[in-house]
Amino acid sequence: MTPELDPSTVVVHAGRPARVPDAPVGESPVFSSTYVAGGERGYGRFGNDAWTALEETLGQLEGGSALAFASGMAAAAAIIDLVPVGGRVVAPEHAYSGVLALLDQQAATGRLTVDRVNVADTDGVTRGVPGADLLWIESPTNPAMEVADIPALAEAGHAAGATVVVDNTFATPLLQQPLQLGADVVMHSATKFIAGHSDVVLGAVVTADDVLRSAIELRRRSLGAIPGSMDAWLALRGLRTLALRLERAQSNAAFLAERLLQHPKVSRVRYPGLPDDPGHERAAAQMSGFGAILSFELGGDAAAAQKVCESTELWVHATSLGGVESMLERRRRWPIEVPTIPEDLIRLAVGIEHPDDLWADLERALTSST
Repeated sequence: MTPELDPSTVVVHAGRPARVPDAPVGESPVFSSTYVAGGERGYGRFGNDAWTALEETLGQLEGGSALAFASGMAAAAAIIDLVPVGGRVVAPEHAYSGVLALLDQQAATGRLTVDRVNVADTDGVTRGVPGADLLWIESPTNPAMEVADIPALAEAGHAAGATVVVDNTFATPLLQQPLQLGADVVMHSATKFIAGHSDVVLGAVVTADDVLRSAIELRRRSLGAIPGSMDAWLALRGLRTLALRLERAQSNAAFLAERLLQHPKVSRVRYPGLPDDPGHERAAAQMSGFGAILSFELGGDAAAAQKVCESTELWVHATSLGGVESMLERRRRWPIEVPTIPEDLIRLAVGIEHPDDLWADLERALTSST
C-alpha cells in the first residue's frame, strides 16, 4: 500500500483481499482446524486468513510485521519468554497489573529478576538498565498516565544490550509509533481500542526485526497462544473504525479532563492532554494525540471513589477500556494493583457518547459520593 497514505486511510484499506472480479471486499473468518497438504500452512495452529488480514493491517499501521495472539497477556508472555533463564527485566513501577503480576510470578520462581523503575524518570531508567535483557516500557502508563521518553529510553536500552518493548495499548498505532521512536517490539491488548467493541479478547505483537518475529512466532505456535478465526475477524472489523472512534473518544476525554479539573471534590486529574500535566510536553513531542484514557483522585477518599463508580448510570463500572461505551473503575479494588496507585484513583476509559451526557452522569455521581 502507498506509504504516503494517512493512517486513518490505511486502517480502512490495509489487509483487504486482492481486487479481482467477484472477490469479497473484506476478509472472512475461516473455520478449519487443518488444511489440504502441500502448501505452507498445513495446520490451523500455524495460520488463518483472518489472522493474516489483521496482522497485515496492524503491521502497516505500526511499521513492522504483526502477530496476533489469543490475548494481550498471551502476547506479553511470549515476549517475556524471550528473556533467558536468569535474565533481568527492567519494568515500569506502574503498568498494566497483569503484566507486572506475571513478572513477579516469574521472579518468584527464580527464572528471572525484575527491577521496577519510574518510566517518566529518564535518567533513573538510564542508570538502571545496564545488565538488563529486556526493557519494558508502557506509555502512557496504566493507570497513572505517566509518559516515557521512548526515544531516549530505547537508546539507553540498546546501549545496555536490552531488547526494548513498548506496550502501545493506550496510545494505539494512530497516536504513537514506538518502532519509529526506537523500540524493537510493540505490544497491544487488541481487546481494547484495536477491536473496540468490548466483544473480543485478543493480543498482538509487532516488530520490524525478522529474528525477533520468528522467535515470537515460534512461541505462539509452541504454546498454542493463537486467536480464534472469529476473534481475529471481529478485531479486524472493529479496527476499521479506529480513527473515527478514537477521534470522538479523545475529544470527549479532553472535555472531561477540563471539567474534572474544576470540580471541588477532585484533588488531581491525570491526563497528558492538560497543559500542566507532567507528561504534556513529552506526549506532545512523540504522540499525535493524547488518547481517551484519564484518571482522577478524590483527595484520599477511597470509599467516595468506590461510590462514584457504583453510582453512574451511563458510565459502566467495569475493568476494560477502548470500547464505544465509557467505563470507569477504582483500580485499587484489584488486589494485584500496585500499592503506589492511590486508593481513591478512578480510571476513566472514555467512549463515544455525547460529552454533555457523560459529564452530567459523572457529575451526579460525584455530587452523591459524600
